[in-house]
Amino acid sequence: MRILIVEDELDLQEAIADGLRIDGYAVDTCDNGEAAYELLYEVNYDLVVLDLNLPKMDGLEVLAKIRDEKPDLKVLILSARSSVNDKVKGLNIGANDYLEKPFDFAELEARIRNLLRRKFVQESSMLSCGAIKVDLSKRMAVLNEDEISLTKKEFALLEYFLLNKDRVVSQEELIEHVWDQNADSFSGAIRVHISTLRKKLKDVLNYDPIGTKIGEGYLLSEKYGDVNA
Repeated sequence: MRILIVEDELDLQEAIADGLRIDGYAVDTCDNGEAAYELLYEVNYDLVVLDLNLPKMDGLEVLAKIRDEKPDLKVLILSARSSVNDKVKGLNIGANDYLEKPFDFAELEARIRNLLRRKFVQESSMLSCGAIKVDLSKRMAVLNEDEISLTKKEFALLEYFLLNKDRVVSQEELIEHVWDQNADSFSGAIRVHISTLRKKLKDVLNYDPIGTKIGEGYLLSEKYGDVNA
């Protein structure tokens, strides 16, 4: 999942971004409203963490533009503004959640997970496809009831494939949702990560559940025999 952090307190911005990257998210950052609007125009984010007190364009103005142009994008507001009126205004404009500063990072993590589950109409923190199971709250992957060791990027890929199981996912889509703005889409690193993930799954399952649709992308399915071509 790819997240944009819009926060002008750079220490806080860095702390949030580092924490979310440790969790395996792809994270982009910026420190003003105008830069946020430009990034939101260029990239199809899964979620935005948006501060209200921003230079160049106020957070509420950014939020209003998001709702006009990307009504389904999940937005979590961060703000030191503690008045009920500010909260109500933000929620009325279209924020999905509102977290008051200062906050505990664990609470931010939990709220982000909840919003992303709602984005994919996922009521449970568990994702599955056949013998593959992923616990989003524990960031744990299980194959045939045994935990498997995955890198953060492999876990992020598996999570995205599970959220989109039985649907072809292009490499471009993976770049947009699993990698951040520093990714080099021409380096071959993406194919390497997918290859190592597939090998780890196949070593345990004795088959490759991620099929390749030539010229289209990848497909995670229990019907692996029909799609590996």
